[in-house]
Amino acid sequence: MSRLPLPLMVASIMAPQVLETLYSPALTAIRADFNVNAAQASQTLSIYFFAFAFGVAFWGGMCDRLGRRVTMLAGLVLYLGGAAVALLSSHFTLLLAARATIAFGAAVGSIVTQTMLRDVYQGHALGKVFATLGIALSISPVLGMLAGGILVSWGGSMAIFIGQGMLALALLVWCWYALPETQPPGCAIPASMASSGWIILRDRHIWCSALLVAGFNIMVFSYFSLAPFMFERLGLSSRQFGYSGVALALGSLLGALVNRHLLARNIGAERQILLGSLLACGSALALGYWQHSIMMLLPCMLITLAFGLAIPNVLSQALNRYRQRLGTAGAIFGLLYYLLIGAGLSVAAVGQNLPATLLACSLLCLVCAGGLFALPSPKAAR
Repeated sequence: MSRLPLPLMVASIMAPQVLETLYSPALTAIRADFNVNAAQASQTLSIYFFAFAFGVAFWGGMCDRLGRRVTMLAGLVLYLGGAAVALLSSHFTLLLAARATIAFGAAVGSIVTQTMLRDVYQGHALGKVFATLGIALSISPVLGMLAGGILVSWGGSMAIFIGQGMLALALLVWCWYALPETQPPGCAIPASMASSGWIILRDRHIWCSALLVAGFNIMVFSYFSLAPFMFERLGLSSRQFGYSGVALALGSLLGALVNRHLLARNIGAERQILLGSLLACGSALALGYWQHSIMMLLPCMLITLAFGLAIPNVLSQALNRYRQRLGTAGAIFGLLYYLLIGAGLSVAAVGQNLPATLLACSLLCLVCAGGLFALPSPKAAR
């Protein structure tokens, strides 16, 4: 456990977000290449999250049964296979299947990485680690969107699929050589998914946490899904949309830094989540005013600031009661919030209205943040 390679942990948990932001500048190219409309092109993001949800559930259960290392390697092999299928896609249906395969495999990076961190760290130390991860994650949108914009301008949607495959191969090789096993002794035989699921789904704290994770993620990823077409209406290119990732990354970095500062001042997780929800509400209203101007980047940047402030606090405290079955509990929790994200992005793709999407999600987060105040703090349970 003392040899847990944090750079690899950061890369593994960043990979799914880089995948999505890398893909986002290609949406207009995919619309043209596969002769589909904007709503259909945007649905490729919601398909990704539905498949990601079931991947989280599957790999979370497997990491309790097979161990963390074997599960990570298996998921990355599947992710690499999906990237190869995407390269060979000539029909939109096959592309959707490839996207689903990539998402199912890439989900291993999220659930196994979080499980390994929870194996090694607890309490305040875990909160500090998630805050540090928040800082690292703040650069993933700029990496993905800048790289995506450059790749699209260079080789269209095909270049994006090549980039996805290279990322999968790099992670697989790195994990093969550097990833240790962190599963504690005595945790190899978990409670059944069904019995654990019934317990977790009756937990109101889990529901508030899942809705918060879903709400903030829908706000961020609806930008990646809908904003390319807003930029197009403003006469701006895919590469210029990619550059907008710098503003989003700055907001996320500021949110993560504020999070760490408030943690050092012993400001509780619930208060930070509430603050992030209030900021998101104000930003959604501002976007409604500025949506027809490049000034829309300012409220969108504040949305990512709210995300960086709230999400590490939600994730660090959501599973405190389930330390004896972290993989299985994390799988069910992840399945729940990723299904909610996929459903929310499907609705957003149909509506094609970014300000309305952000306002609805921010109000939901505000209600759930208030709910966390009303619930007793979770205590560890076996």
